[in-house]
Amino acid sequence: MQTKQFIPFLDIHQYQGVLVVDSFHPRGLVLSHWRGAPKLPQLHDDTSAGIVLNALKADLPELHTHAYVTNNHFDIDGFLGVWSLLYPQKALQHEQLIRKMALMGDFREMDLQTEEDHLALKLVCWINRAESGRFYAPFASYAPRQSEVKLCVPKYTFFLEAFGAVLEDPERYRAEWQQEYEQVVADWAVMRGPKSGLTLERSIRLLVVETPEPLHYYALFGQSAPADMVLSLYSGNRYELEYKYTSWVDTAHRPGFPRLDLQPLAGQLNALEEGPHRWAADKITDTGPILRLQGTPLSKEERFDHPYKRPIYASSIPSRSFKAVVQQYFEQGYRNQPQKPHWSWAQLRALNEALFSKKEIPL
Repeated sequence: MQTKQFIPFLDIHQYQGVLVVDSFHPRGLVLSHWRGAPKLPQLHDDTSAGIVLNALKADLPELHTHAYVTNNHFDIDGFLGVWSLLYPQKALQHEQLIRKMALMGDFREMDLQTEEDHLALKLVCWINRAESGRFYAPFASYAPRQSEVKLCVPKYTFFLEAFGAVLEDPERYRAEWQQEYEQVVADWAVMRGPKSGLTLERSIRLLVVETPEPLHYYALFGQSAPADMVLSLYSGNRYELEYKYTSWVDTAHRPGFPRLDLQPLAGQLNALEEGPHRWAADKITDTGPILRLQGTPLSKEERFDHPYKRPIYASSIPSRSFKAVVQQYFEQGYRNQPQKPHWSWAQLRALNEALFSKKEIPL
């Protein structure tokens, strides 16, 4: 297979034979789970790294003719896809490990049953620490006059060179991954302990998590694979509802419902809320829309960061009533809707326009 070279996304017009990972550009061969991106027959997967691994295993002909690889942003799934194309033999040697890392990085899903599960977590924690410590945290580059497309290039330069050594000897880098790893393991124990509970509402693909305090995302969402949404119920009537990133991309193995606008639901809750804060929600085009009681609006970086790092305010609505309102909202919205892995943005806009022509689903 031809040796590959990573190139900046903005330079793609200067090259012929480019593999575009975890993003989209009409000039290259796309290996991406982005909604609406071209799909490779029989090779599509839930993560972009999974698509790359499938292409490597199938010995896709274009892998022998395309010498360049690019991505327009840095995240764990996209990086692993790029790295796998540059180091295909190592990638296939560690195939299941890379798949687990990609699921953890993009969807925050994981398990901690095996030694390989723990290794995947350690490596993801190393990437997280190295990214925020040496460069900037995810979405921090979305400040005015800054561009992720440009700023991610030094990240790729560093991680493409460094990751192989960490993969071969992770204990040598313990100081960088240990703190976050131990926190996730501790929070995972809380999630599986007697003070926490998980309820999967299969009819609307909603995972209801009841736990005393906000946790690390990997623990909170770890067991959420059958769901498109997570409703977190904390002590003291503190709540958040979040659409998972799985509902932003085109998955292969998990048919789901279309995203519903959360802002009409926020309006229904505000009609019941007697506390000092108001319910607000991000748009459905956001990678992970959150419905929450709003104080000072959170930045994209703050919303992407873990729940325990942001303020979550107490509501006057009892938890049972809150859960009932949320369930009824989605049960009515999803009535007669199919589950499928591919929903176009046009389909989502049309559905939400039809549902919310009167601004809310009537109770």
